[in-house]
Amino acid sequence: MVRNYKRKTNKLSWTDENMRLAIEEWKKGSAGYRQIGEQFNVPWSTLHDRLKNNNTIITGAKKGFAGGFRKVFTDEQEQELCTYILYMEEVLLGLSRGDVRHVAYQMAVRNNLPHNFNNNTEMAGDDWLMSFRHHHPELSLRTPEATTAARARGFNKASVDRFYHLYAELIDAKVFEPGNVYNVDESGITTVQGKPSKILGRCGKKQIGCLTSAERGILVTAVIAMNAAGNYVPPMLIFPRVHRKPELMDGAPPGSVYACHPSGWMQTDLFTDWFHHFLAFAKPTESKPVLLILDGHATHTKNIVLIDLARQSNVHIICSSATLNS
Repeated sequence: MVRNYKRKTNKLSWTDENMRLAIEEWKKGSAGYRQIGEQFNVPWSTLHDRLKNNNTIITGAKKGFAGGFRKVFTDEQEQELCTYILYMEEVLLGLSRGDVRHVAYQMAVRNNLPHNFNNNTEMAGDDWLMSFRHHHPELSLRTPEATTAARARGFNKASVDRFYHLYAELIDAKVFEPGNVYNVDESGITTVQGKPSKILGRCGKKQIGCLTSAERGILVTAVIAMNAAGNYVPPMLIFPRVHRKPELMDGAPPGSVYACHPSGWMQTDLFTDWFHHFLAFAKPTESKPVLLILDGHATHTKNIVLIDLARQSNVHIICSSATLNS
């Protein structure tokens, strides 16, 4: 198939509706093929073939490919393949361009469909894939976000419903100003960042994921908090080392703090240190309490010191699996 085809003739310039009207008019017996063809602007020879069923591939008023071009799959089969691609993306096992081409070849072979795919590589061509994506604009080529199996298992309807139920209770019980509603999360910055290959997924979806193995390389954890008004608390950087050195903070954002741990990950005592750093910027009071929303920090918040500190500081902490109310 020519990837960038330029029309050289006026073949198939008629519409399906005109062909349907021409067929209905001929059945009335009011005129012949040529007169009806001129009346509805359709080729009389094509009208004759459709009425006499001389075209064994295409019948009725619907258009088809001209010349030697033939679709490998029907519209229903292409839709089934599109549904399968979207399903695999939703279960975090998205298909890359090569995977889709390989699945298309297998689909054609198992259904005994005539095709011009490469039998050596057992893959459909790039031209077929471009045509397939053109027929299904709901698909787009995206770069997935690496998602571990543990996070995939934890993201379920029961956990999400419980989180929003607790969140609604806090909002109804207290009045939080936008500047006092903070969201905090950890972001790992690795020196050996692996970039997953792009996969086909649903067009317009904000984020898609893909299962990956554990992180590799030297990892520096950045703990960042931002409120609903758009202001942020200077980050806390956790370096994968034992001894602290002031040189590590060269070029860091003003007001940032740092800590060291052999793993480079957030620990319970380090989270308590970050919480003191957070209180210095959030400045919660009894009349203006602060709501702190955490994502996946349940293990760090389940300690008596932090619970007492949050209650004494007028801070309400809520996360997916633990809620601390003062």
